[in-house]
Amino acid sequence: MTALHLFASKGYDATSTNHIAREAGVSEGLIFRHYTNKEGLLNATMGLGRARVEKVYESILAIADPSLRLKAILTMPFNIPDSDAPLWKLLYALKWQRDIYDDSWSTDVRTVLHQTFSELGYADPPSETEFIFLMIDGIATGRLLRQPIQLDKIEEIILTKYNLGKNDF
Repeated sequence: MTALHLFASKGYDATSTNHIAREAGVSEGLIFRHYTNKEGLLNATMGLGRARVEKVYESILAIADPSLRLKAILTMPFNIPDSDAPLWKLLYALKWQRDIYDDSWSTDVRTVLHQTFSELGYADPPSETEFIFLMIDGIATGRLLRQPIQLDKIEEIILTKYNLGKNDF
């Protein structure tokens, strides 16, 4: 967790293994023994994060009703727990700072979202799916960099666009 918080707040390149070791109260040698190098530590950190994200995705993908499934996907960026903010900050920081964007994390959700739009009879599921991913990316970016004003109103606008009232279902 120390590595995750430091990578997310200071940036991967600006965070040394020495700093991580000091903050974690361990020797730098222990980090190298377990992870070989800083890249190995990053990969292990991202693996733990991926497991947390996959649990969230699994619960959404298991929703049988396409309207409820769509609502769950649309509200994802509004429901990021504070405890997961460092993980998302790290994901976005890597994308912005190191040009690393592993969108395999979202493949299942993208597939299910496309299927959901098809089930709901949308004329252009691929474009709707891409729109949602761009929207989620923008909202998540806003939440990670600054707290957008009237976030609840933005969520309401999105749900209204897709005929999914905030308190429906």
